[in-house]
Amino acid sequence: MSYDRTLLLEMLRDAIGDLELFIVGLTVSDSVMPKITVILDGPTGLGINECAMISRRLNRRIEERYGEDSVYSLEVTSPGADQPLTDPRQYPRHIGRSLDLKLNDGTEKTGVLTAATAEGVEIEEVIKQKTKKTTLPAAFYSFGDIKEAKVVISFK
Repeated sequence: MSYDRTLLLEMLRDAIGDLELFIVGLTVSDSVMPKITVILDGPTGLGINECAMISRRLNRRIEERYGEDSVYSLEVTSPGADQPLTDPRQYPRHIGRSLDLKLNDGTEKTGVLTAATAEGVEIEEVIKQKTKKTTLPAAFYSFGDIKEAKVVISFK
């Protein structure tokens, strides 16, 4: 059986309802037992209870549409800490943390995220020269110029 991704997205939006969550990704593997993977996020992240609730709601909708004998596995999760930020709504909660930006022109910038808008981000780039670190004034980068952005994981 094949699962219609567009229909699954519709069911997922319905399952999210009025929760303050947004869809980061939805994939369906092409295998004997298809795996439906849903990645969600929200302004304050995503808790295990929300994952479980969305999973139950979506399971119910899938069974109503495809029948109770439909075979699939479902994973509802949040983006991993090592995953790039892919939606402008993911940035605000990371203000104050360091970001690694890869820009479309091939340059890379690392610095503290100081602001996030619907158009882009502002970071205070940190440049390391031998034993000295210099923090540049905050500069704005539009989402159109950013190829990839990741939060720098620090274990200090």
